[in-house]
Amino acid sequence: MPAGITSLVSTSRRLQHSGRQVLREPAWVRLALLTVALGFLFLFLFVPLLCVFAEAFKKGWHSYAGALGDRNSQSAIFLTLKVCAVAVPLNVVFGLAAAWAITKFNFKGKNFLLTLIDLPFAVSPVISGLVFVLIFSHTAFGDWLKGHGWQIMFNTPGLILATLFVTFPFVARELIPLMQSQGSDEEQAAISLGASGWKTFWHVTLPNIKWGLLHGVVLCNARAMGEFGAVSVVSGHVQGKTNTIPLHIEVLYESNLYSASFAMASLLTLLALLTLIVKIVVERKHKA
Repeated sequence: MPAGITSLVSTSRRLQHSGRQVLREPAWVRLALLTVALGFLFLFLFVPLLCVFAEAFKKGWHSYAGALGDRNSQSAIFLTLKVCAVAVPLNVVFGLAAAWAITKFNFKGKNFLLTLIDLPFAVSPVISGLVFVLIFSHTAFGDWLKGHGWQIMFNTPGLILATLFVTFPFVARELIPLMQSQGSDEEQAAISLGASGWKTFWHVTLPNIKWGLLHGVVLCNARAMGEFGAVSVVSGHVQGKTNTIPLHIEVLYESNLYSASFAMASLLTLLALLTLIVKIVVERKHKA
């Protein structure tokens, strides 16, 4: 074996051996780190969750069921699901299109598009809600829409727009690094064999990104269900019409209906836990 290669192999082995030794920390160090991590999770995650469910069932099951069966509560639940059912699929379409354009093509303005995708992470949701109110209520465009019978703000379309803006980075940002790491060799091979663009996407690209796509959908849906700032500005807080679950929780709490507010909060928590379980399953499938 050449001397240079022998030197490289021996160096690699030494690094691997030293790396294994670095990971062999004393038992008390591992125990201390584990205790700190579990203690943090217990104080800031499990204790608040237990308090939510304890307060929700404080007055018994009948009070809990009555809070969830209230007309305004039912309206808030239905509206939240409706907003998610519209916003999430639209974000899937946008995320796929943006990720495909950024990873498969070179064009002027690519970095600018990436910056725009990250914009909702930098802008406060309250500010984005105020911008939507300004555009659709205090401009000539907003007056034109009202004149033609289109009520955007303080109505369901306004909630959908605000939710779209806040959540649209999640799918795209999940797919872009995944598609960049995979490259485009398989797509080029399929096209060279006579496959159309749609067939290439459906039979080559989509199977390779399906778990990453599902992961982005789960994150997008979780944020859409729990969004408060932007929808609070554009909703107008019309009971039974424009209040989603987070807004309805605020109304109940400010009305001193603590058990009812915690009942709704427990429902939102259950939806979040369900989303977390789906997220874990998808991540395992993705890694596999």
